[in-house]
Amino acid sequence: MTKQKVRSKAPTVADVAREANVSKAQAARALGGYGAVSEEVQMRVNHAAAALGYRPNELARSMNTGRSNTIGVIVGDIENPHFGVALRGMADVTRQAGYQLLLSNSDEKWQAEQDAVRVMLEKQVDGIIVTPCCSEREKNGHLMQVQAEGRALKLFDRAVIGMDVEAICCDFTAVAQQATHQLIAAGHREVVYVTSMTLEHDFQQLSDFGLTPVARRVDGMMRAFAAAGHPFDPGMVQVNAGSDEQIQQIVARLWQRPRPPTALIASDSVVAMSLLRELTRRGLLIPEHLSFVMYDNFPWSEIISPPLTVVAQPVYEMGREAARRLIAEIRGEMLEPLPMFSAELIERQSIGAPRRLSR
Repeated sequence: MTKQKVRSKAPTVADVAREANVSKAQAARALGGYGAVSEEVQMRVNHAAAALGYRPNELARSMNTGRSNTIGVIVGDIENPHFGVALRGMADVTRQAGYQLLLSNSDEKWQAEQDAVRVMLEKQVDGIIVTPCCSEREKNGHLMQVQAEGRALKLFDRAVIGMDVEAICCDFTAVAQQATHQLIAAGHREVVYVTSMTLEHDFQQLSDFGLTPVARRVDGMMRAFAAAGHPFDPGMVQVNAGSDEQIQQIVARLWQRPRPPTALIASDSVVAMSLLRELTRRGLLIPEHLSFVMYDNFPWSEIISPPLTVVAQPVYEMGREAARRLIAEIRGEMLEPLPMFSAELIERQSIGAPRRLSR
């Protein structure tokens, strides 16, 4: 008969106290980081804990201190490199400050976002950074609940109308106007912006997008067309481009128009790759047949042929700032006013003169 392996018992606070020759209460305070102990006691407890391989019970510690040293982050699409870069910025700041990240993906669904907030509050996170699915205040009771429970809250990439909370965002209006002006100057009039943002209907007016980056980008487009004295048609904005299949359908509809687009603007790198795949399938070349601009700047956009003209935004720095400001709120520290981040147009080789396309 084989003997069962006996699992050794994990060292406890009492074991550490005994090893350090201090009281259990002193050991608990030294290990938990609350209350006052002398420097000598702290050193003895630390040495004893290291010698025994003691690991603190984080749940018990959070009950004693009211802090879990955990920060929740909820993003709309974890597969989107935009959020990956932002998360790296957040993680670099939180790790240095002694916090761990608890990550959740809402898939841009309101119910999933609500569920994620509930779970994070149940897990006693110290604060939450969230990319809200909806800009309407009445649909963000779950975010107001975060504040009601005394937890720190920051919004990333988007804001909520009428909600008193900092939103770390990028100002796209000016750069969107600049990018659109470049297309108009090249002779384009049929310019279409394609976004994965979900609407229950076709785009009709700017307020459809609330306080989102998409709203600022479309605003910039509209300003550019107005400044050039050209009409702006709502059909120049295509929504619900959340999958390859949806983008195929959008492209099919666009190329059924009497005047198909001569320039496309992709809302992010995921939409861009899917659009480029569909254009390649149709035998369309950039910029010979179609001009192309992409929001976000990733290495692949510079090494493909032709290199893409992009709108680069400081996503990593925005992620760092969101985490820095959240931690400051958790600790009750004062900070300077919230900065507004700006994007930059990087011109490469994907814009050319328009050519009338056959359907």
